[in-house]
Amino acid sequence: MGIVPAAAASLDPVRPFRVSVAGSPVAIPYRIYSAEPADTEYAALTRAQQAMLDCLYTRHHDGYVRQRRLERVIGLAEPWVAPFVVQLVGEYVEEILLVIRRELVPALNMPDSVVASIYARFAAENPDFIDRTEQRVVSYWNCYYRNRYSLLRDYPGSAVTAALRSAGHV
Repeated sequence: MGIVPAAAASLDPVRPFRVSVAGSPVAIPYRIYSAEPADTEYAALTRAQQAMLDCLYTRHHDGYVRQRRLERVIGLAEPWVAPFVVQLVGEYVEEILLVIRRELVPALNMPDSVVASIYARFAAENPDFIDRTEQRVVSYWNCYYRNRYSLLRDYPGSAVTAALRSAGHV
């Protein structure tokens, strides 16, 4: 049995979204429904394997799982992390958006940083994905957060998409 217990999942993964990462096409499940692996199984993995598993679990149906796994990978300077983080920007969980704004926006605003160059390339390679993410940000702000953030620019997701666009010149 693999580390991700697919047979134990209550539902099949939801259709993937497709992006380009460093010039290669990648399909990532929109949602997964597998239980998290046991801590002992996770600890037995290499750091790279743990990071990949954490990225996969940022697609989990439970927002608490998504946030916990995001917090483990948001600081990694790896091109394959970017689509998992950016996908979360276009979702509705404010606590996740706050983590991304706090951790990613300062790095994106430092043009010479490795993180900025990774996300800039990702944004430049995936302009339609960035557009769709920004449309979702506006939609969730309008539906759920307009009373809390009267100006769209103050909404955490908006700050992240603006920094992504600036970094990637999209």
